Amino acid sequence: MRRRRFLARAAGLSGAGALALSGCGSGGDGDAVTLDVLLAGYDGTVGTSIEKRWDAAVRAFEKKHPAITVKVERVPFLKLDATLARRVKDGRAPDISEGNFFAPYAEDGLLHSADQLFDVPVQANFITSFADAGKVDSVQYGLPTQASAPRLFYNKALFEQAGLTSAPASWAELRSCAEALRGIGVATPYALTFGPEAAEDELLAWLLAGDGGYASLSGYDFAAVENVSTLTWLRDKLVVPGLAGADPAKLTRTQAYAEFLKGRAGMLLAHPVLLSAAGQAGLKFATAPFPKRDGDGAAPPVGLNDWLMAFRQNGRLSAAQTFLTFLFTSPAARTYGSDTGTLPATVSDSEELEEDGAQRALWPFVHQLPDAEFHPVGLRSWATVRGAVRQRIGQAVAPGGSPGRVLEALDSLGSSASG
Repeated sequence: MRRRRFLARAAGLSGAGALALSGCGSGGDGDAVTLDVLLAGYDGTVGTSIEKRWDAAVRAFEKKHPAITVKVERVPFLKLDATLARRVKDGRAPDISEGNFFAPYAEDGLLHSADQLFDVPVQANFITSFADAGKVDSVQYGLPTQASAPRLFYNKALFEQAGLTSAPASWAELRSCAEALRGIGVATPYALTFGPEAAEDELLAWLLAGDGGYASLSGYDFAAVENVSTLTWLRDKLVVPGLAGADPAKLTRTQAYAEFLKGRAGMLLAHPVLLSAAGQAGLKFATAPFPKRDGDGAAPPVGLNDWLMAFRQNGRLSAAQTFLTFLFTSPAARTYGSDTGTLPATVSDSEELEEDGAQRALWPFVHQLPDAEFHPVGLRSWATVRGAVRQRIGQAVAPGGSPGRVLEALDSLGSSASG
């Protein structure tokens, strides 16, 4: 703990060092410069409050650094990656962008690395699991922000009506809870989000809980025995009996959240962004760790976040250093919190949040972050493979579906895309 506290204090002091660096090259505080920043937009959904936090961070930065203007362009979340790829291809890369993929840009030499952007204490302040996930060939390029590690949400009112007293602690208990919920007329006892929005998150959570995952040391390993067993269980124990909604292959995360808020879904895997919306809806709910198959503890949490990346094309390294250092060290620039339902990706901010009683609802989520496991975002092929997961994984658990065949096809695609 002493080392973590030291890093936290050091990170707080490191801004001065980073700003001193920004005096070299173009875009320092003495040179008027405009930073082009591409961010996700949420268009009135549960993520809208994130936009407000970003706006506040930009205003605070420009007040402190009046020579640097931050021009923010927002793109709908589901179109962000395609928009960024098109701009890069057209030679119009932003200076800083959010995105789900950074590996292709890093491998093509288009990005600044974290050690070029930050003083050592600032870079060392990232939670290790998130910093490691942001690496390509052992160098960090992806800068994690607005972190998350989803948990099992359940409707306590529906549980009480069904005679259930606690969250499921194994898959057998989860199925039993789902059956009890169906018995009182709940349309979607467990909302299995295998639709084309975020199926890769739901899938990884189940695979980790079944002692599997996406990859081994040698590459993709979708068709591992453990993974086939997990999807077979989902098909036979949840989907075929009608305990996972009408059609999991079409159920998106956004739709599942809406169904939960209306009391039509009893359980789902969800991010802390749902906390505020559920509270505003007056829902009686609780969260729990996602259970391992046999009930021997909590499953490893899925680590998720928005990645920031700094592009080299426009030569605005100095201004990018200044802005990003401010973003990760200044209290005025915090883009996480109970109103956004997102978590900090740094040690110091995590410790501070855990000491803030007003953020108590986020504490269980924050506790999971150091143990988080991630998608293989450091692989160039992941963008292609992720798209295939979204389109195909629902077929694996449909009545008559073949988990083994679908998973083997994903392995083949991963091999060809990597080659």
